[in-house]
Amino acid sequence: MRALVYNGPRDVSIKQMPDPKIEAPTDVLVKITTTNICGSDLHMYEGRTDLESGRIIGHENLGEVVECGAAVTRIKKGDRVCVPFNVACGYCKNCERGYTGACLTMNPGSAGAGYGYADMGPYEGGQAEYLRVPYGDFNCLQLPEDAEEKESDYVMLADIFPTGYHATELARLQPGESVVIYGGGPVGLMAAYSAVLKGASRIMVVDRHPDRLRLAEQMGAIAIDDSKASPVDQVLELTDGEGADKGCECVGYQAHDVQGHEHPNMTMNNLVRSVRATGMLGVVGVFVPEDPKGPDKLSKQGQIAFDFGEFWTRGQSIGTGQAPVKAYNRYLCQLIHEGRAKPSFIVSHELGLEQGPDAYKHFDAREEGWTKVLLKPGKSH
Repeated sequence: MRALVYNGPRDVSIKQMPDPKIEAPTDVLVKITTTNICGSDLHMYEGRTDLESGRIIGHENLGEVVECGAAVTRIKKGDRVCVPFNVACGYCKNCERGYTGACLTMNPGSAGAGYGYADMGPYEGGQAEYLRVPYGDFNCLQLPEDAEEKESDYVMLADIFPTGYHATELARLQPGESVVIYGGGPVGLMAAYSAVLKGASRIMVVDRHPDRLRLAEQMGAIAIDDSKASPVDQVLELTDGEGADKGCECVGYQAHDVQGHEHPNMTMNNLVRSVRATGMLGVVGVFVPEDPKGPDKLSKQGQIAFDFGEFWTRGQSIGTGQAPVKAYNRYLCQLIHEGRAKPSFIVSHELGLEQGPDAYKHFDAREEGWTKVLLKPGKSH
């Protein structure tokens, strides 16, 4: 099969790779029809992880089931399915409690496994023609009869829509509350969109890319350009000096200032000062245990200079971690099916798989208009 393979920093290419096969009776094979480039993929693309060369990447995957293992009973050949980026067993202590993003069995020695991602197990990614899905009955979300018609919406259920929603859940956002979201990339926009669906009274999105800020405004959020003035000051001005009720961090450890200098603690500390006393923070931006190419000694060790005193004095609470996609994807799927949600509004490009390497270059450069890229293995151009 043809697949997009990581060769090294800023070097990905389309190669002929072995077709995946049924390895266990609980496996399912999926013919990929849409697979997205995620902002998290850029950490690997830029060489900021220890991903091995030769790996197929891609963890936002949707397609058609073409083969099932002998023990698969619910999923059947021909089903259109969206696959959570979490590879989960369904029976460990964490999975039983709904924390599929921290499965204890699929990546021994770590909590959590995923497709085509550094340190998340041996599972190949889905930026390819086919994907093997372990425990297919548990991990595949069967899509409604409008799966093809709304494919660009449903593929968002693999990661960014549930992850954005998870940010608002970690922040315990309630109807009528205000929320500030740091990061207007795909996940930040989905966090803002989730806040709209939840009935937030005021949604503020902090970024500096005009295309992202325009999308935020299109859904009714207030765009805060942190290149114009302090984002904290702007939030405080909009909230009568009190700060937002809740806050979401959707940037992570490669946060950087207007000049392009990295400050891994920047968005976290700004978030603390942008949220009122006793407010809650939801952090889904990726932070890593170590970052050898980090800008300072702390970041190289996976640490940040966090304003804990300010955080403690304010009596704030914080929730972190990868989204347990299965906790949300069925319900968000119904919102799409019933026409109440259309997350594909952030999509800027739908390209063939062969155009993947070039798409990575544009997306990594944060070029104007490259807000979300979908790759279609069956698309010729």
